[in-house]
Amino acid sequence: MWAYRATVRIAGPCSAGQLPARSASTTAASQNVCLSLVRAHDKENFLCTLLLKDPQRRSALAVRAFNVEVAKVSEKVAAGNVGVMPLKFWENAVATLYRGPAGAGTTFPEHPVIQELARATGEHKLSKMYFQRLVSARANASLHFLTVQQLEDYAEQTVSSVLYLLLELHGVRNVHCDHAASHLGKAQGIVNLLRSVPHQSARRTGAVPIPQQVLMEHGVNQERMVRNRRDDKGVEEVTYALASVAFRHLEKAKGLLATVPRPVRPVFLPVVAVGRYLDRLRLANFHLTDPGVMRTDSLLPLVLYWRKLRGNY
Repeated sequence: MWAYRATVRIAGPCSAGQLPARSASTTAASQNVCLSLVRAHDKENFLCTLLLKDPQRRSALAVRAFNVEVAKVSEKVAAGNVGVMPLKFWENAVATLYRGPAGAGTTFPEHPVIQELARATGEHKLSKMYFQRLVSARANASLHFLTVQQLEDYAEQTVSSVLYLLLELHGVRNVHCDHAASHLGKAQGIVNLLRSVPHQSARRTGAVPIPQQVLMEHGVNQERMVRNRRDDKGVEEVTYALASVAFRHLEKAKGLLATVPRPVRPVFLPVVAVGRYLDRLRLANFHLTDPGVMRTDSLLPLVLYWRKLRGNY
């Protein structure tokens, strides 16, 4: 059911104003790079993207691959200017994409993700602003949030922006759809943070990306979050507080899906993955390192497929 052909159908000759023709092997290789990046680094969103229809699916994989590449750079930056140059590359690449078509004085970087994005932006008229937000948010964020609002703003820029681009791939620029995407992005962004805590605590010398506002409200410090003892009720309350914020955004997103045109609803399939994670976290009494919380959701592919068929997210 979930097999995806490694060799994707190649588009026909380019019309005026589009990218010049590339060899079939080069085009297929670029598509496969995007597919592999998303599958390896963004598995749940990869499964959701497979359920989109072509040509949107191909372009969606390019958008998500771009997001993966930018996120990979930011994850390697602990502090200072270590990652400025790599992120500057992606910032410049975005500027190049919107400077004009190749063959008209514009040369795109020889990078498979950029080559695929060049095709997608030309074909679907994607907004430059959202790509810029994906880069600038990672360049400016230290993942040390003072308030929940700062965390929500970061999720809006890094997750909701991807969803806005996926909506544009479907030709949708609608305030109701954008509203649902905003809430889903915030829910998924907060869940991403929660899922990262067990790993971040090891990589960041004791620092975890929990807003200071939440830690102070429950009298918990960074050291206790790193220890994450099962009997520490304060840590449980911090996790519960953030999970509750994510749940509220998720419920708002689900409530708005009735206003979303049915052909576009598969864009919102991440609703299912986020909801299932929050359910597992609740059943584990909000212990982030519980095996039931950290395990791979083996039923997710089947559930996503069934939910899409029924239109029940």
